[in-house]
Amino acid sequence: MNDAVYLDYAATTPVDPSVAEEMSRFLGMDGVFANPASGHALGREAERAVENARRNAANLINADPSEIVWTSGATESDNLAIKGVALSESARGRHLVTSAAEHKAVLDTVRFLETRGFEATYLKPDRGGAISPERVEAALRPDTALVSLMRVNNETGAVTDVETIADIARERGVPFHIDAAQSAARLPMDMRTVQADLVSLSGHKMYGPKGIGALYMRRRPDLKLQPQIHGGGHEMGVRSGTLPTHQIVGMGEAARLASKRMKADNDKIAALSQRFLDKILRLEGVSLNGDRALCVPGIISVRFDGVESESLMMALGDVAVSPGSACTSASVEPSHVLMAMGLGEEAAHSSLRVSIGRFTTKAEVDYAARRIAESVRELRAISLL
Repeated sequence: MNDAVYLDYAATTPVDPSVAEEMSRFLGMDGVFANPASGHALGREAERAVENARRNAANLINADPSEIVWTSGATESDNLAIKGVALSESARGRHLVTSAAEHKAVLDTVRFLETRGFEATYLKPDRGGAISPERVEAALRPDTALVSLMRVNNETGAVTDVETIADIARERGVPFHIDAAQSAARLPMDMRTVQADLVSLSGHKMYGPKGIGALYMRRRPDLKLQPQIHGGGHEMGVRSGTLPTHQIVGMGEAARLASKRMKADNDKIAALSQRFLDKILRLEGVSLNGDRALCVPGIISVRFDGVESESLMMALGDVAVSPGSACTSASVEPSHVLMAMGLGEEAAHSSLRVSIGRFTTKAEVDYAARRIAESVRELRAISLL
């Protein structure tokens, strides 16, 4: 990795050094490795560490620590939120509202529920990639059990107005779930003002470890989740399983740093993103997917006329970028996000996602832009032979 330029921060982030250092205190014999559910002194010490991390995660979105449930990641959080509401005894009906541009963790969960008799409405994003509150409101029905949408799209960076949508859902009495995996470390969120009921968080998208996430669950008497994992009644009976103290501590520290460094990170990432765009847009036949004015800095979807993204990635070699979501990169099918936005298959297959993060440097951005431009020219020349 020392010789590679990593511009795939939307897929995963490296663990911040201070996060790794904090995690190491909860692993070996000389650390606090005990089960936090054990009643002895070492177990209680581990439990205190877990609860301190819970406070840090809650503080990131201005929630109460009692509203944070630990999971194995945003994928599990999405599953728990969607299935948990839909399959609960308190569900309002069997209709679900989501969008065609969601992460597979949401789309595949909704499709699973459709095989169990649920009906789903898949909203189309606008040309900029966002989901409008008006489309959500028009899709709601008396039997709508849940609305589930991401705040920041993982392929384009498009930002959806979840605050307004949350107000609409609350007024209609419909639970609202936000997939905040990509947005939690990029955009402030205050659960005292955003009236969402459920929010998914991911450790490895905010410079924490993989394998850990959280689900914010608003304390409401009428909000009941059907657990998806049984066996011990951990996490307020919502999610059973021995808590991985070291990973939880890592996510808690990552959340603390994200709260502290959000503005500084965003300022740096915005400047580097503009630096990259200034260079890459000089190349002919280059277009941006989505409206950059309505996207977060750091997630850039760009297409190159006449060049397939898979071929471009192979040509780049030492520059780590992505053709789209890392969760669907094994597929040769065009991006479902870009197709939902109205792009044709050829344009979708010609698109690349570049994502910039906390540890990206100017030199890396300059090198990546130069290598991409060189590779695009070479591939276009080969296609003319």
